[in-house]
Parts: sequence; C-alpha cells; structure tokens
Amino acid sequence: MSNIVVMFSFSILSFIFWMLLIPKYIRGLVAFKMWQKIRKDATIWKASEFHKLHKEKEWTPTMGWLIVLILVFTMVIVSVLLQWFDFVNHSLFNRNETYLSLFTLLSVWLLGTIDDIMNIKHIWKKWMSVRFKFIWITILALMWALWFYYKLWWSGHLLNLSFLWQYQIWLWFIPLFIFVFVAITNSVNITDWLDGLAWGLLLLSYGAYAFITYDKWLFLLSTLCVTIIWVMIAFLWFNVKPAKFYLWDVWSLALGANLWVMAMLTNTMLVFIIISLIFIWNTITVIIQLLSKKFRKKKIFRIAPFHHHLEALWWAEETIVFRFWMIQIMLTVVGIIVYSL
Repeated sequence: MSNIVVMFSFSILSFIFWMLLIPKYIRGLVAFKMWQKIRKDATIWKASEFHKLHKEKEWTPTMGWLIVLILVFTMVIVSVLLQWFDFVNHSLFNRNETYLSLFTLLSVWLLGTIDDIMNIKHIWKKWMSVRFKFIWITILALMWALWFYYKLWWSGHLLNLSFLWQYQIWLWFIPLFIFVFVAITNSVNITDWLDGLAWGLLLLSYGAYAFITYDKWLFLLSTLCVTIIWVMIAFLWFNVKPAKFYLWDVWSLALGANLWVMAMLTNTMLVFIIISLIFIWNTITVIIQLLSKKFRKKKIFRIAPFHHHLEALWWAEETIVFRFWMIQIMLTVVGIIVYSL
C-alpha cells in the first residue's frame, strides 16, 4: 500500500471516529460534572479582569484530552495490527521515526492529566502545580536532549542554512534543547483561552511539519502528523465559539513539546522559530508583564498574554482568533519557503 494511501486512510479514520465519539463523550463529561475552572489569581496580584472576561466559560466541560489520547493511540494500535496482517509495511509504532514523538505525547499527557485533576478537584495550590509541571517538563527535556546528543549523535547544527551558514554548538545543544523544550511547551499552553485560537495555530504548524517530514522521507512521522491534524480539525468543529468542551493543558503541552521534537528530528530549528513566532511573542508579553508588576508595580498590558490584552481592549474574540490565524498562515508559508531554500 502506498504511503499516500496509508496517510489518507489514517487521517480520514481519525476524523470519522472523532466526529462519532465526541457528542457522547461531551455528554459524559457533563454527567460527571467535569467543569472548567476560571482562575481568579495570577502569578502576581489578582486576575480579576481575566475572570470577568471568561466567567461564562466556567461551566464548559473540560478534560477532552482523554478521548484524544484514546483516539491517537488507537490509530497506532490499528497500524500495528495492519502490519501484522501484511496490509502495510510499517506501523506508526516505529523505532526509527515515531518512538520519540509518541513517547513525548504520552509523557506530557500524563503531566497534563495530573494538572487537570488538580485544577478540577482543587487538590493542590496553584504554585505547587506550576512547580510540579516545570520540574516534570524539565526532566523530560533533559532526557530527550541527552538522547539526541549521545544516542542520535546530533552534532548541534543550530541554524543549518547552506546558503548562509552552518553553525555547530556541540555540548551547548543540551541546555539549548532544554530551554526551548520548556519554553515552547509553556508558550503553546499560554496561547489559549480563546475558543479555537491555539488549535488553529497548531493545525497550521503541524501542516508545515507534515510537509517537511514527508519531503524528508519520514513517511510514518508524516502520517502521525496528518492523523493529529485531522483530530484537531474535528476538535475545532466543536471548539469554535461557543466551545462545547476543552482539551485543557494536556493537549497544548503535549503538542508543543512534540512540535519541538519533530523540529529536531528534521533539523529545522529556524523553520520552527518562524512558525512559532506567535507563541514566542505571547510568552514575551507574559515575561514583560511579570517583570513590570514585580519591579515597577505597574502593568504594561491590560492582561497578559497579548491576545487577552486585545480582548480587554474590546476586540471581539472571533476577530482576535481569525487575525491570529491569518498571521500564522503567513508565518507558515514563510517557514516552508525557508525550508525549501
């Protein structure tokens, strides 16, 4: 069976399963009262304006991550069975291409699961949850950094552009990998809370890497990308305003981490930076806001990250989401052009 047929088949199956299961799953979340909790406290000071803007979302079901987890790994199991019966040459559970990606998704899903349960059940205080999350992600990032450097012999081409330069960073790759892994994971998580925002941006980012991985003959990794893309398309069907349910931290943390892993697997760090500029900018605005509140006792933005600042300036939620999507389309095109060079 050709690679294109396998990719198309898995993507369509993912989409169909999702569309059939989600309505029933949402009813189950409502029955078990898995409601979203809207924070009233910020890292510094109160988040009263944020709570005022989003309080109507408090009774929206959350923890949609579970059905996504089941769906993605069901597709992996199906591919293993298809390989067993000789319908396909390789399954999505492949050491050379998808092990790192699947393990990253599963590991960060476990982290997000714990964080979601703490959020819903109020088991721990917020600062403990943040600390726990940071330690877990950092440990995972260290594991992958060591794996890339010592197991995969990744020599550290930071910006591998043959028409400009090839700069090797050697052992500095390890702290850089950890820094970017932690940063992008949290950046994707920060770029949320507007219905459809983060998932539309991630959809385009994964579209870019579906093309890049296919062009590099990483067909199984590309198939996994396309499967995730169709899952996100189906999710957006239920997540555009007004959202019927949320995936919450699990999916955003996992997809952000996995995007960086794929960038390293394809040696496309510059492309990754370009298509992640919105996530990066949102994180920068949060850092600026925290520093200003701590040292100047003043706020630079009405609310950080930046998309909430626009919301506080009475931009319509749909307007912010759609314009961010348009910017991401342009960044994705630029990223693919740079890759093609």
